[in-house]
Amino acid sequence: MIHVIATLELAEGARESYLKELRKIIADVRAEKGCIDYGPAADIATDIPVQEKTGPDVVTIVERWTDLEALKAHLVAPHMKTYREATKTVVKKLSVRILEPL
Repeated sequence: MIHVIATLELAEGARESYLKELRKIIADVRAEKGCIDYGPAADIATDIPVQEKTGPDVVTIVERWTDLEALKAHLVAPHMKTYREATKTVVKKLSVRILEPL
């Protein structure tokens, strides 16, 4: 199994429009072979001092896949191409971490 943490910095005020597009593909992604979990998350307000806060214009997608091959197939799925085209004007930066449980 692998974990993927994808952090997207969005244009100011674009979170809701971005999430509208993302939600269109979540069911398709979760139906992909090898997808264990896939969904967006955002910071919550806490009083935990070590929490790194990213702000209102950041969305993190937390994913779990059976293996790297499943992730690679996901990246070229037709619905992902449609999603990237629909969100390209609001996504300012994307960073991805691909992790393996120890």
